[in-house]
Amino acid sequence: MWPRWLSRRSEPEPASAPVPVARAETARAEALVRRLEWTVLRRLDGLLQGDHRTLMRGAGLDLADLREYQLHDDVRHIDWNVTARLQQPHVRVFTEDREMAAWFLMDLSPSVDFGSGTRRKSEVALSFVTVLGRLIGRHGNRVGAVLFGAGGPGGVDAVVPARGGRSHLLQIVQKVLTAVASPARDAAGGTQLAELLRVAGHVVRQRSTVFVVSDFISEPGWEAGLGALARRHDVVAVRLFDPLEIELPDAGLLPVRDAETGEQLWIDTSDRGFRQRFARIAAQREAQLRESLARCGVDTLELSTDDDLADAFTRFLDLRRQRSRRRPAPVPSAEGATA
Repeated sequence: MWPRWLSRRSEPEPASAPVPVARAETARAEALVRRLEWTVLRRLDGLLQGDHRTLMRGAGLDLADLREYQLHDDVRHIDWNVTARLQQPHVRVFTEDREMAAWFLMDLSPSVDFGSGTRRKSEVALSFVTVLGRLIGRHGNRVGAVLFGAGGPGGVDAVVPARGGRSHLLQIVQKVLTAVASPARDAAGGTQLAELLRVAGHVVRQRSTVFVVSDFISEPGWEAGLGALARRHDVVAVRLFDPLEIELPDAGLLPVRDAETGEQLWIDTSDRGFRQRFARIAAQREAQLRESLARCGVDTLELSTDDDLADAFTRFLDLRRQRSRRRPAPVPSAEGATA
């Protein structure tokens, strides 16, 4: 797959004893969280105030109202008594609990190591998860993670149960840093995103907000798993990309390497026809990916390696507010109907 050719990997770190490595990763995790708290969280303070119900949807048991059935509604919420009386499908609307659980499904395959600038896709992904985890956790909610693609058994590197607190978020960050530094990533092979979604379907049992953080450079067949996950949970696809994966500059003859298979070749970026073909194929893939995500019924946040993280979160908040405004208003004619 063409985007993997544009991979830039760092040299493997020297091997050392397990305990010093664990301590080093813990220190790195603490330093990363502290830095993001000062550089990003302080800029975002107040943006989520009062938006708990609209930005992050929880689950509940108290019936609040009834409304007409809409596309992507859960069919299990159809009220058949009201549907029969009004001759139009209606669903029950429940009062949402304040407490929610958020899960991060993180693709750590070698293709996310690419970055044409100062940051790689994996670094952007970890920063995004760290900041969002802190924002969610400050409301007393729980966060969990499924890490995938770094050469773990069965493709799964770690499953971190959903819990609250800053120390728990530090544990997630530490596990991500450990997985990214693992030498087993070089032998991980092609990404099977469908397997990550299958595992998540078994792990995430309670209705949650699920963030699929990936560049979606994967073997085909993941759409069915994502659609099934979206029918049970509130899913946001956080799509990672680098500008160089969209358009190549005129940089002459360059060696490129497939990060996941190790195959190498030379490309002539001074060839205008080659750059145009590359851009055309990239645009086709972009359109196909966006269409696939839309068919799955998920919200999509595109996150570039040259994005300002605070601006990216502003886009995310706008995305959630737009989704909230698209929710249909309660149906007055169903008032007083037997539930």
